[in-house]
Amino acid sequence: MTEGRAVERTAHGTDDRPSRRWRAGWVLYVALIALAVVYVFPFLVQVASSFKTDDDATANALSLVPQVWTTAAYQQLFANSDFPVWLKNSFVVTVLVTCGRVFFSSLAGYALARLQFRGRSVIFALLVAVMAVPGVVLLIPKFLVVNQLGIYDSYAGMVLPLLVDAAGVFIMKNFFESIPRSVEEQARIDGAGVFRTFWSVVLPMARPALMTIVILSFQGSWNELNHFIISTQDPALTTLTKGVAQLASGQLSQGNQFPIKLAAAALMTVPVAIVFAVFQRRIMNASAGAVKE
Repeated sequence: MTEGRAVERTAHGTDDRPSRRWRAGWVLYVALIALAVVYVFPFLVQVASSFKTDDDATANALSLVPQVWTTAAYQQLFANSDFPVWLKNSFVVTVLVTCGRVFFSSLAGYALARLQFRGRSVIFALLVAVMAVPGVVLLIPKFLVVNQLGIYDSYAGMVLPLLVDAAGVFIMKNFFESIPRSVEEQARIDGAGVFRTFWSVVLPMARPALMTIVILSFQGSWNELNHFIISTQDPALTTLTKGVAQLASGQLSQGNQFPIKLAAAALMTVPVAIVFAVFQRRIMNASAGAVKE
């Protein structure tokens, strides 16, 4: 009886579902490959053009194979521009901001998730409201505060306003709330205080969230431009984003300067790509030490 039904389904053409799934899978893969090409192609053009001459980059902008391979753009960046100064400033600011955001975001997130105090819900509501405010709206207030504090044209003015990020606090708060309270209760029974419990017990369990904050903070501070425009005008404090933006004015030489601009942009992407690759693997492989209550 069963064999008869199977033969009947095959005869009516209703047993071709595996082939349909196979075709749908191939269509999906082709679509994903096409989408990947759309995203990757501009980056490949950027890298290839950085090894071209200025005339070649202008005449064959989309070509991935330079007519003449040359490293003149990179040599000019390091020898005839302030690119090393921009690179140093970006690294200093990015490292300080990343460390500060990880520390303060985790502290604030733990306080909002675990500590009971008056006005906690109001503070969290204001935090969410700040996340909805466009960053451009805060540029003038930031400039006024930095100027009034006397830290304009200094590393302090570049770093301090970026040390706390509302999105980072939000992420850490939600992650801390997912950790069982029984772990903290055991630490308090052993005599640990609030900060000791946070630092030695809860924070190591929040490693995936911390890695996320590291990636977001590094990428955000490395690519920051608007804040650095309103916090400093000293050429000695110029960061990579400001310096590369200034290359569009043609300050190094005549011509379109496509190879120089794209070489600088390509070098800017290397640290972010390295940090993302390293910490993304740790996020995926990290074990938060799940504990059942």
